[in-house]
Amino acid sequence: MQGNVHPMARGDFDQGVVSAETPLEYMVLQLEPSAAQQAALDALVEAQHDPHSPSYHQWLTPAQYGSRFGASQQDLARITAWLEEHGFAVDDIAVNHRQIAFSGNAGQVEDTFHTQIHRFLVGGENHIANTQDPQIPSAMAGVVGGILSLHDFRHVSDIQSRVSLDVRPRYTSGTTHYLFPADWAAIYDLNPLYQAGTNGAGTSIAIVGRSNINVADISAFRAASGLPARNPTVILVSTNPGLVSGDQDESTLDVEWSGAVAPSATVKFVVGASTSTTDGIDLSAQYVVNHATATVMSTSYGSCEADMGSAELSFYNSLWQQAASEGISSFVSSGDAGAAGCYSGSSSSAASTGVNGLCSSPYSTCVGGTEFNEGSNSSAYWSANNGAGSGSALNYIPEEVWNESATKGGSGLWASGGGASLYFSQPAWQRGVSGTGAANGMRAVPDVAMSASAHDGYIIIENGGRYVISGTSAASPSFAGVMALVDQSKGGVGQGNANPWLYGLLNASKTPFHATPSGNNNVPGVSGFTASGGAYNLATGLGSVDGSVLVSEWGSGLSTANPKIDFVLTPSASQGTLLPGRTTSFTLSVTESGAAKNKVSFTATATAGLTGSISPSSIVPGQTATVTMTAASTIAPGTKNMVITGTDTTGTQTATYILTVTPLPTLALNAASTSMAVVQGASGTVGLTVLTGGSFTGMIGYSASGLPAGVTAKWSANPATPPASVSTNNETLTLTASSTAPPSLATVVVTVVGDGISASKSMTLQVQPAQGVVFAVSPQTLSMTSVSTATVTVTATPFGGAVLVANAGSSTLSIASGLPKGITATWGAPGLTSAGTLFRALTLTGSASAIAGTSTLSLTGAFTSKTGSVYKTSAYLPLTVSLGVAKRLRARPVQTHGKS
Repeated sequence: MQGNVHPMARGDFDQGVVSAETPLEYMVLQLEPSAAQQAALDALVEAQHDPHSPSYHQWLTPAQYGSRFGASQQDLARITAWLEEHGFAVDDIAVNHRQIAFSGNAGQVEDTFHTQIHRFLVGGENHIANTQDPQIPSAMAGVVGGILSLHDFRHVSDIQSRVSLDVRPRYTSGTTHYLFPADWAAIYDLNPLYQAGTNGAGTSIAIVGRSNINVADISAFRAASGLPARNPTVILVSTNPGLVSGDQDESTLDVEWSGAVAPSATVKFVVGASTSTTDGIDLSAQYVVNHATATVMSTSYGSCEADMGSAELSFYNSLWQQAASEGISSFVSSGDAGAAGCYSGSSSSAASTGVNGLCSSPYSTCVGGTEFNEGSNSSAYWSANNGAGSGSALNYIPEEVWNESATKGGSGLWASGGGASLYFSQPAWQRGVSGTGAANGMRAVPDVAMSASAHDGYIIIENGGRYVISGTSAASPSFAGVMALVDQSKGGVGQGNANPWLYGLLNASKTPFHATPSGNNNVPGVSGFTASGGAYNLATGLGSVDGSVLVSEWGSGLSTANPKIDFVLTPSASQGTLLPGRTTSFTLSVTESGAAKNKVSFTATATAGLTGSISPSSIVPGQTATVTMTAASTIAPGTKNMVITGTDTTGTQTATYILTVTPLPTLALNAASTSMAVVQGASGTVGLTVLTGGSFTGMIGYSASGLPAGVTAKWSANPATPPASVSTNNETLTLTASSTAPPSLATVVVTVVGDGISASKSMTLQVQPAQGVVFAVSPQTLSMTSVSTATVTVTATPFGGAVLVANAGSSTLSIASGLPKGITATWGAPGLTSAGTLFRALTLTGSASAIAGTSTLSLTGAFTSKTGSVYKTSAYLPLTVSLGVAKRLRARPVQTHGKS
């Protein structure tokens, strides 16, 4: 499952693997529809938003969505059984049949999904994350899309600042003012609606959050601003996270201000407690959609598209499309780092563009930020005193792009998030709108914008105190409140995806938009996008709205999407990875909702460094074309895209393929030594180091060639699968020479292979003879008579570098067996020849009692070397003894003497 490793899970931040027992709670397996299901869903959602279709506003329930577009009961049973077989507890199967929640530990994740969970230290904060893309059985590949997350890197709240307010909201000296509900209503023209009874009654707004709130703060806020008493409904997804520092600010702001704009709407605050692997925002948003909690929802959190990975981007795009099919209008803040959406607003500088992946889906409305620009005549817009509801704003105030970054004399990157998506192609209702062409065929964000500047911050009451909040976090729930007023004006019926109608209102008899005339979202290090009064710009979208006109004109403008277009492009894949200089391909089909089978012609537009071709160049429904993409050998790594445009007689549709170009893999081999000696009958080792880099993944395999006869190789781990975050891999090679291996000198080549590449290192191997002695007797046979003496010389010739010594006790010789009866043996003193051979004389002496015969003397010897090693050996001496005659004394005569 590619694209499921967080970019901060890098080797330079790695602190090592977590314990196998580390609990991992409420992981979410994201399931994907079949190509046919997705094509049918796309067609249905389009029809639900087409006033000319019989399916217009025929919204689905979550259960209906699951039965039509979710995984089958058979697949759900198969997947849950597989999880349980691996020891996981299945916590929940979502009603949409698109998510399965399960819990376990890090060891089970490694065994099941083949990825380790490591600890990482990033920016002084401890995190856990998977180090490799999870793997699943191939049989599940068509159903399981990925794991929502296996890390605790969280979405970021889009609040710029929270400043304590010690005074009541009112006009103050200078240019600073604070927004209370009465001010917002005056500026954005809501009072005529309120006076006509359009105040959100009978509608509901769901707020996505991961910290609880003090409900008493909501009551105090509404009382202070003159709003009717109406407490929110608090819904806990699972456990109560309590009051979470930082997130409490966001929760309080969103609940208070969505209800401030639609004062009679029911605000439902859904709190998702974050787990060790899943963000509470993901769980809260999923709950809202899978329970159809409200017809309007707001999410004021974000993550850069590039940081989210394919599984999480798919999760949110699928979730927002499901919301649209249920009639839910989803609003998401665009972010607070200007054009540099992959950085935080507090960063001092940035190096790349990016947008919020939670709002780049075409099925969510992305809300950016503006800043009031009163000029020198502030009194024309603000009263010197507070009026009813503590408001002091008099009417609409001209706006510019919100930018309080260091490029505009502020600090950090604080500015309206906006730019072009890297993943989603431009939807039909954006194409052709002046200004959206700057996105080069990709989804342009934001869609709209409302005040977000600290220049005129939003007042909230939290923990009993008053604070001023700024950022697009305030703009999204406020616009959600406006949408609740729209819903009420339409009989309380949800409007689904608001975007087609928002862009269609450009053609209304009276436009509701305040097009942004000036400003940009440039930030230090990144050039952004400029507003110049056109219909659309990539910093504030269509601009802010006149609420009364928006409500009255809703649905009256013609949609910018061509209602006659009756076909959809369906690629077999929407994303992939590729190395420079390589080629990939996928198929493309056409699904047509009309009766005609019109021919659709294709063109492909690719990012610089990519070339694309489509064969055949046109097809009719029921046929397929092959799309081939080639990356130049010089292309820089990163996310690229190719937009495929299909055209028939009814109009034009597009599909986008996202390609991640990865750096070429690298592989290098180093050895601790380039020469090695092994003695016969012994072993030797050498340490090897393999360095991997670039996009290297997978196993490493080793081999050795050129081994001499009698020598074998053994590896400490072969093949090896190193973690993705580890670039240095150690291996030990052991070479063993048999006792009969002939002495030799050879060149051995060690080779490592992996990911289609290899590296080699040569080393010299010398097989040396084993140390010892050759024990010999000279002459090799001996004959003697039974009464004679005979002498032989016993020698011990060293080999293999052994050095013998000839001193007392340096050698021990004996005749173990075979010495005939009557024969005695004596050993002479040891001596050394000039060549180092030790010699000793063995003398055999017969006797009258010796008998004739043959025997074999078994001689044993133990010889001590100069290093103290003792070599034991033996030899044999055949002996023949013949009978000999002993020398006799000649008799002497005996003399006798007489006596005298």
